[in-house]
Amino acid sequence: MGNASPSYKGHRYPVEVISHCVWLYHRFPLSFREVEELMLERGVIVSYETVRRRCGKFGQQYANALRRRQPRPGDKWHLDEVFIKINGAQKYLLRAVDQDGNVLDILVQDRRDTAAAKRFFRRLMKKTRTVPRAVVTDKLRSYGAAHREVMPSVEHRSHKGLNNRAENSH
Repeated sequence: MGNASPSYKGHRYPVEVISHCVWLYHRFPLSFREVEELMLERGVIVSYETVRRRCGKFGQQYANALRRRQPRPGDKWHLDEVFIKINGAQKYLLRAVDQDGNVLDILVQDRRDTAAAKRFFRRLMKKTRTVPRAVVTDKLRSYGAAHREVMPSVEHRSHKGLNNRAENSH
């Protein structure tokens, strides 16, 4: 499959209806049936199966466009972890937030060690495709060890009071 965008030719509905259905599905956390109901409120009778097929065919275009419109992450990242229980087992939810409060990434880990922190740093840099100017963490020592290995040129601030941005995003 090449870079050419898929053709809307030969479809029952006009381009506006198809694009609106696909946009609704990819922009908001809706199911195919919920998109079907929203379109029914607008007077357009379309089945959820049709919405599913159109999202499969045209969805990548809309997902790429929405991803391009996302704000660029700030250059100061705040990292934090929270203890959670999933099916009775304790897990660690690692979060990264930029200085504007935008959530950069969330990862659930079994452990809270240096390997988990390195995995989170690498995943975060790959997802955002940027390297921060500064990283602010709490006093967890594994963040410091992972920071020295993964991104040694980045400034690391480890202080309890500085990480309020990540703490507020609970």
